[in-house]
Parts: sequence; C-alpha cells; structure tokens
Amino acid sequence: MSARDNILARLRVAPGSGATPGVRDFGVIEALEWTPAERAERLVRLLRSVNTEVHETTQATWPGLLRELCVAKGVGRLCLAPVTPVGAAASEALAGSGVATLAYDRDIEAWREELFFEVDAGLTAVTAGIAETGSLFVVPTPDEPRLLSLVPPVHFAVLSRAVIANTLLEVLRAQGYGATMPTNVLLISGPSKTADIEQTLVYGVHGPNQLVVLLTD
Repeated sequence: MSARDNILARLRVAPGSGATPGVRDFGVIEALEWTPAERAERLVRLLRSVNTEVHETTQATWPGLLRELCVAKGVGRLCLAPVTPVGAAASEALAGSGVATLAYDRDIEAWREELFFEVDAGLTAVTAGIAETGSLFVVPTPDEPRLLSLVPPVHFAVLSRAVIANTLLEVLRAQGYGATMPTNVLLISGPSKTADIEQTLVYGVHGPNQLVVLLTD
C-alpha cells in the first residue's frame, strides 16, 4: 500500500470504530547521539551559523561577563527575574554598572509601552539545548514570561553545558511531557529573522535582533 493509500484508508475509518494508531518508530531520531563535548560543539556551531553570539564561560564568571557585554552594547535597562538564581546573580553583578535592572512583575497592559520601547535587553535561563538543530529550549514561567525573550532588542540566554541534549525528543522525554505539557515552550534557533521580502534575509524584524548565549560549565 502506498503512503497515499494508507492516508486515505485512515481518513475513511469512522470515529469510534475501534481503529488504533499505527506504531510510532523513533529509531531514526534515537540513533542521533553525541558525546557531551560533541553536543556542545555542534550547538555552538549551529547557533553561530545564524548570527548568534555565543560566549563560553563558567558558572562563576558569567555574571561578570554579562556586565561587560551590557556596557559594551550600551544596554541601559535590562529586564530579568530577580527571584531566580540567574536573575539574582545578574542583579548583583550589574550593581553600580550604570545598567538598570527591572523585574517583569506587572501585567503586560500596565507597561506595554515601556517594555516595547524602553527596555534594551532581556535575560532568561535556558531549560535545555538541542544539539541536533542548534536550538535553545526555553520554558516560560510567571517570573520569566515569554515576552521577556521575544520583545527586547537583545536577548541574553544563560545555558549550562550539562543540559545540552541530543534531540528535541530527548528533551521532551526528560521533561516528562508524555504525561503533561506546559502552556507553551520556546524553541529559539538564533535572532529573529525573515526573508519574506524579495527573499532577502533580514534580522530583528519581529523580535530580538541579537541573541547572546552565555554557555557555562
């Protein structure tokens, strides 16, 4: 039976007839497996290939590096989650730097103009990295809503090498998403970009024009 016939046969089966779904074979995906060093190298290479700025650092030094980058990029206002470990470390490092830190602690309607036009950068933690596609897997939370990484011109993302997985399937299984799912997740594979107009690639049209990944040990 051809693939077309198989699809049509499934469509003809009436609901409630007792038909069972076909067996799902993830063998091809599960065969993708790299060493930790290879996963990190591949993720960094793929991210950099799409204009992502990646800095390899450590748990102890990334806050200081963030401070340097904010000053160099002229970031005046950085939005973060001060109650998270990443946000707390960043807030402490940026004290006295001239970079103002603010929390996303209001309803969007209460500060839409400020967020969209006055915040220079957002800082979030990264739940996991995906070596296969060179993507960041980010799960928004009430403290780090998705707009924190989607709206400001610069997105700083802190990622630990320990959570770089081989594939998206591996991440979904590790998060237990076979039983439950979050409201939404973000798959970030570089700065925002589009080529809709005359097939010319343009960055920063509908989101951050800079993605800066701080890759820690």
